[in-house]
Amino acid sequence: MAHTLPDLPYAYDALEPYISRQIMELHHKKHHQTYVNALNAAEQAYAKTSTPKERIALQAALKFNGGGHINHSLFWKNLAPSKTEGKGNGGVLQDGPLKDAIVQSFGSLDNLKKEFNTTTAGIQGSGWGWLGLNPTTKRLEVVTSANQDPLLSHVPIIGVDIWEHAFYLQYLNVKVDYLNAIWSVINFEEAEKRFLEASGSSKL
Repeated sequence: MAHTLPDLPYAYDALEPYISRQIMELHHKKHHQTYVNALNAAEQAYAKTSTPKERIALQAALKFNGGGHINHSLFWKNLAPSKTEGKGNGGVLQDGPLKDAIVQSFGSLDNLKKEFNTTTAGIQGSGWGWLGLNPTTKRLEVVTSANQDPLLSHVPIIGVDIWEHAFYLQYLNVKVDYLNAIWSVINFEEAEKRFLEASGSSKL
């Protein structure tokens, strides 16, 4: 089955003023669609290969475009219209298992934001910042991945795209402003669902 571009769970302008309609339309319709198209093409080519050399030659395209599709599909759900703007539930961390885990690992949500933003802003080139659940320690940790590499060492709870196409039209080269703003549209309810699923319980 061919991969398809998932619909956004909100309108293109729903994340304004934190992420502009122009960025969302380009990011979703153009960039994510390109990853989907290229992944489908790579998989079709892989299915027709007959030698190990041909299969190895396609690994980079499968990893890059497959990761781009996986990461962006998660990213869209990671976001929600801002409660501050009276549009939705974005940016609000309610009392519950995720908040408890954040406090346990970082001391407070503000401390998490500071560590996340500092670590993610330090990515050289393009990549992703993640709040991930360490499957061994069962603690939340801030980690990064390069390019479109999917997060494999941790279970992704929150992912933030730090490629320039995610912010440049609005924030130019000031990644920190983008990172500060995006917390106002983080969907913590979706993040908590992921956390509970990864923890193996809905009644932690």
